[in-house]
Amino acid sequence: MQDVFVYQGLRTPFGKIGGALSGQRPDDLAELVISALVEQAPGLNPENAGEIVGEVIFGNANGAGEENRNVARMAWLLAKLPVTVPATTINRLCGSSLDAAISGARQIALGETDVILAGGVESMSRAPWVLPKTERPFPMANLELANSTLGWRLINERMPEEWTVSLGEATEQLREKHGIGRERQDEFAARSHELAARAWNEGRFADLIVSVPGVDLQTDETIRAGATTEKLAGLRTVFRSENGTVTAGNASPMNDGASAVWLGSAAGGEQLGLAPQVRIAGWAAAANEPQYFGYAPVEASNKALKRAGIGWGDVGAVELNEAFAAQSLACLDAWDIDPEILNAWGGAIAIGHPLGASGTRVLATLAKRMELSGERWGVATLCIGVGQGIAVVLENATTQN
Repeated sequence: MQDVFVYQGLRTPFGKIGGALSGQRPDDLAELVISALVEQAPGLNPENAGEIVGEVIFGNANGAGEENRNVARMAWLLAKLPVTVPATTINRLCGSSLDAAISGARQIALGETDVILAGGVESMSRAPWVLPKTERPFPMANLELANSTLGWRLINERMPEEWTVSLGEATEQLREKHGIGRERQDEFAARSHELAARAWNEGRFADLIVSVPGVDLQTDETIRAGATTEKLAGLRTVFRSENGTVTAGNASPMNDGASAVWLGSAAGGEQLGLAPQVRIAGWAAAANEPQYFGYAPVEASNKALKRAGIGWGDVGAVELNEAFAAQSLACLDAWDIDPEILNAWGGAIAIGHPLGASGTRVLATLAKRMELSGERWGVATLCIGVGQGIAVVLENATTQN
């Protein structure tokens, strides 16, 4: 089994739904991060890429719109790179691009290839309304469109109702189960905005960002530098009119964006001309009841740590995708770790959560954090709708024994 390393990651700034990136097709956003990563690999060029890159693997959660014909393959071709490189697209909802990275890591570990380009993309702005086909021709009744942007749609009537509640209602149930109040959620959300704004101001994301041509978007569009617990406390609850705590302020927004990373063996890094940031030391997925999806990163991370041969006491940096403040806090409490090591550059509540792009966003962010801080061990993890979680354990390539 070969060691697998993360060599470099890039992403677009994340735009808000209907915002600065809403005019950009998802396949164009994916092409942009692919082209930028190829340009930044000294050993790679459009002529030799077909010999070096084993496969392109992208995550995408919707797949019902302009990205519908295997967006990984579409984006590689749009980049005018060799047609001989195969590509595939994975859908594990919010964990899609981290799953793409895991799939690439498996290929490298098994010696099937030395270089994989893994990433993800989502345009929630451009997710289409879908009209299901009728069972009989020429129906006389009215037909209803379904919004493919987020959550359940076209639900199978055999699915238990408690499993198909909205993501927000599921989070309300989770925070009731774990005793997490509104004030604590708002405090967590305010911290996310504060840390994300600070990270941008300090240039922490400079090496991780590729600008979108023709778009005036200098930072992630949903960061609110002046967000405070007091301001967030004034927002109305969204999913419950009584006894609700989840608001637009303590939940991740809907976004557009793309991200990707170079993965490779030691030999693959030499071919790319890049130095490794981190070694992928373990990975895992886990599942529980669909309505408690927000808690699934707990077991996924525990399993990944066990496979890496370490425990939480060894971990110095964590990137958890903040789908909701309540579920993030539930995971944080279960791990019993220092809150300061979690999302030190802000999280998805501020940065945004374009579903298919979030996995390699947290992976690349964690790798960069560890490279700069020198922390030896880190965990990147996400909750996933319909009751799943996914996690990857990283070891700093410069401090490993």
